Amino acid sequence: MSPSAARIEELLTATVRTAVHLEMRDGYTQNDPALDAWRAGHRADPGDRSSWWRPWLEVIAEAVGRGVEIRRARIVSTPPSEYIRYEYDVTFPNVAAGEQVRWLPRRDASLIALPGNDFWLFDDRLVRWGHFNGDGDSLGGELTDDPAAVALCSRAFDDVWTRALPHDQFTL
Repeated sequence: MSPSAARIEELLTATVRTAVHLEMRDGYTQNDPALDAWRAGHRADPGDRSSWWRPWLEVIAEAVGRGVEIRRARIVSTPPSEYIRYEYDVTFPNVAAGEQVRWLPRRDASLIALPGNDFWLFDDRLVRWGHFNGDGDSLGGELTDDPAAVALCSRAFDDVWTRALPHDQFTL
């Protein structure tokens, strides 16, 4: 397939059964204004949905409403980086939209064969690799339907998922 990747929102709209996302970095987009606000002490109020609901969550909620199971697993170093602490604090909106999120300490992932990049896997047939620079800024994505890539990502995600703790049971 083309090395250019469709937007994740478009891929989720076309998804019928499952979308899984594996994140393996300890930091992303360090110049994110939301991260800066968090560093300054801002915390979203779970009781004030209008303050944290955003268009991305509509995409998740719509897909879940159509019966798509969306799961995200994060492999994280412990003690966690500042970014992972931020990410943990801002995960509740994803869960509220219907996404299942689990966390796995990196030391518990040693025996898992993992791909070299974060990925989304849609309907066990299409992988969207996420490429990042050293600072965690996105360099775009790449799509593949190569059966070997699909099999690797499916196995890796399942192995992480079975070892990881649900968001509401994981503590930093």
